[in-house]
Amino acid sequence: KVASPEDVARLLTSEMSHLPREELRVVCLDVRNRLIRTVRVSEGGLFAAVVSPRDIFREIIKVNAYSVIFAHNHPSGDPEPSKEDGESTRRMVKAGDLLGIRVLDHLVVATGGYVSLKQRGMM
Repeated sequence: KVASPEDVARLLTSEMSHLPREELRVVCLDVRNRLIRTVRVSEGGLFAAVVSPRDIFREIIKVNAYSVIFAHNHPSGDPEPSKEDGESTRRMVKAGDLLGIRVLDHLVVATGGYVSLKQRGMM
């Protein structure tokens, strides 16, 4: 069961924080916040993992998730979210609302720790 951003950070930080390129993963949850599956939806370059809402939500719908938490890494080691991270998260929240899928949070993980965009008030 996923009850906090720390739970997701524990699940993903060790495998994502040292990746040489940005990746976007989606933690798919059921109605009781139990983990269904973690899906890698994008692998990007050194500075960005660009993917459309259409591609992201296709995978989420396939596993019948009730809610999701997004996570991506910063290869620089600095987990500080960028302006673009906040903007893309807000777009994903809107898309999720239209589809009836709750976007609970978006984490940025790095060797320097992690940041929850929800805790930062960025979504």
